[in-house]
Amino acid sequence: KPQRLRRWRVWTSLLLVWITCATHTSMSALANQLRGLDQGGTAPGMRQPGEVRGTLTRAKRGWVWNQMFVLEEFSGPDPILVGRLHTDLDVGNKNLKYVLAGEGAGTIFAINERTGDIHAMKRLDREEKAEYTLTAQVINRDTNEPLEPPSEFIIKVQDINDNAPEFTNGPYHATVPEMSQVGTPVTKVTATDADDPVYGNSAKLVYSILEGQPYFSIDPNTAVIKIALQGMDREMREEYLVVIQAKDMGGHMGGLSGTTTVTITLTDVNDNPPKFSKSLYEFTIPEDLGIGQVGGKVKANDRDMGENAKSTYNVIGGDDKDVFEITTDSQTQEGILRLKKPLDFENKKSYTLRVEATNVNFDPQFSGSGPFKDTATVKVAVEDSDEPPVFTQPSYLVEVHENTGVNAVIEQVAAHDPDITGSLVRYFIDRHTDLERQFNINVDDGKITLAKPLDREMDMWHNITVTAMEVRNHSQISRAIVAIKVLDINDNAPEFAMEYETFLCENGKPGQVIQTVSAVDKDDPKNGHFFIYSLVPEMSNNPNFTIKDNKDNSINVLAKHDTFRRQKQEMYYLPIVVSDNGSPPMSSTNTLTIRVCGCSKEGIVQSCNVEAYVLPIGLSMGALIAILACIILLLVIVVLFVTLRRHKNEPLIIKDDEDVRENIIRYDDEGGGEEDTEAFDIATLQNPDGINGFLPRKDIKPDLQFMPRQGQHSGPNGVDVDEFINVRLHEADNDPTAPPYDSIQIYGYEGRGSVASSLSSLETASSDSDQNFDYLREWGPHFRRLGELYSVGESDREP
Repeated sequence: KPQRLRRWRVWTSLLLVWITCATHTSMSALANQLRGLDQGGTAPGMRQPGEVRGTLTRAKRGWVWNQMFVLEEFSGPDPILVGRLHTDLDVGNKNLKYVLAGEGAGTIFAINERTGDIHAMKRLDREEKAEYTLTAQVINRDTNEPLEPPSEFIIKVQDINDNAPEFTNGPYHATVPEMSQVGTPVTKVTATDADDPVYGNSAKLVYSILEGQPYFSIDPNTAVIKIALQGMDREMREEYLVVIQAKDMGGHMGGLSGTTTVTITLTDVNDNPPKFSKSLYEFTIPEDLGIGQVGGKVKANDRDMGENAKSTYNVIGGDDKDVFEITTDSQTQEGILRLKKPLDFENKKSYTLRVEATNVNFDPQFSGSGPFKDTATVKVAVEDSDEPPVFTQPSYLVEVHENTGVNAVIEQVAAHDPDITGSLVRYFIDRHTDLERQFNINVDDGKITLAKPLDREMDMWHNITVTAMEVRNHSQISRAIVAIKVLDINDNAPEFAMEYETFLCENGKPGQVIQTVSAVDKDDPKNGHFFIYSLVPEMSNNPNFTIKDNKDNSINVLAKHDTFRRQKQEMYYLPIVVSDNGSPPMSSTNTLTIRVCGCSKEGIVQSCNVEAYVLPIGLSMGALIAILACIILLLVIVVLFVTLRRHKNEPLIIKDDEDVRENIIRYDDEGGGEEDTEAFDIATLQNPDGINGFLPRKDIKPDLQFMPRQGQHSGPNGVDVDEFINVRLHEADNDPTAPPYDSIQIYGYEGRGSVASSLSSLETASSDSDQNFDYLREWGPHFRRLGELYSVGESDREP
């Protein structure tokens, strides 16, 4: 049955195409010929004999052929004939040849080169390509020369209804408020058809609802979905699935169709009032519940959602409604019952409240549905609790004079147990608030007494905490603050406000103010301070100074004459009595020290010392001190320099009064002789190891001091060197404290440019007997002494 239906559709379409093509071809050919004649030219496909444009001579037509159409999706066993080309030259001439070129020539379309018939070789799809542009030409079969100019024509693919409508954007989702009026648009769907919308009804779509009635409807042409049922309630059903069909061919039988789904969700509106789950709520609350604590929760349910379900709660009635308040929990939408005032089981044991829940957001269009609120009754039963003692006052203010005696009662606090049982109460002072233990309290009656004397000038306020504890239950404790203000009495004498440093110029004038004096008093009288100044009675007629009251609790000290001199008296002491107006009055004697100084003409103090007179004019004491410090510093530097020089020239061994010293001159170059100031100690010869190249250390000083021996006096005109050396050598060999830091300095080379070469005999390979030192006398007076020494040595060794 589907195959017969499809064949019927194809043959029907072919018939329609043939009728359309025949009509269209005839009309097109006629129009073209008339258009060509109208313009005075040649019609397409006609010969051009070369007539002048504008003449009315009709040219002979060379081509006779029709515009061509081919039906898409044709799949017969043989190629389908599209059309035939024919020329007037074809009058049985077998040398003609038809040639086809252009889009699809040779692949999709083929031409019979003898007859001019054009066939479609493949099945065509208009949705892929709607038309093909080709060129036809007649040529000589033998020479391939064109007999006619080429002519262009179009083969159009004729559409058939082979594509079903499609919803490219499906499936769809849409929302619409609940309780919307009938006809309210919900959404719009769109289907597309790939067939030709111009030719026939293949692409003409009509929309309908397959599922979703009677709730929704759709416009068959615009595809707008609308509400079709009044009073659609989200709380009853929230989501609907609607199936939409789009059918081509204008919805007639034989058309193709496509479907899509539309999920429509009803959005919430505030069309439901809040409703308490029960009309009566009962709570039991202990009487010691804290202020602001939760006593219970109520809940009004709303079938709406989101903002439309939000409610607010209020206490609208009941007995003592100010004791409680109700707030809204934004998360759970519950009414939270909280305590605003303390409960007292002994005074009131229960409360009855009227609570109301009201929608926050109100929609006027549903105002006729009734009030969007609900009420419920809340009963609260107060439960008795063991309460702590209660003071008669939350805080106490006590005033006490600072001269109040020790153990005197300054205040009494009182507290009682509010419970029915009525436990006894004991009182204590929190010692963290009375670290000095200034006060005591009687544990039984709460009397506060003074433990130590008070001093307002030390502490004006004392804030202590008194605790009251039940005897029956020590965990029940309450506290009260006792603020103690110490009242002042006149127990402090006034005194100078500061230590004054007063200077008096020698060239001052009589009556000159040399100092302004004020006083302070640690006491704090109610009417303020008033001080009285006077000189001590024994100096009331002071010849040098007087005082003057300034009427502002201060005085000026005045000089009586101008004959003050530092040589005569450098310091003056002026005792002044300062009294207050307290009861009883207090007074003190303060001494003002006045120093006589030298001043400039402008009255600026320059010097206050008597020694200043002996100083040069224009040189201050500070400058003299600086000069003296510099002199001392220079002396210290000189002493240190001399000491270092002297220490440098000291020999390395301990000197003896009997040590015989001779000068062995060190010749870094030729020079000095005996006049050279740097001498070599001959005592270094006492180390016998020096000849063998062994040099003792010089950097360690022995711990033991060798006692000097009694020296032997040498003759006045010479020295027995041999005996001296032997004695010293013996002592060094037997002395464990001999200095290890001695050294023998060897002079193997006198110096560059010396004619005497080496003067040392310590390194010579010959003995002393081989040496002749007579030549030393020939060197001049500087070497005379050296020559005598060696001559004496040689004479001693001769037999």
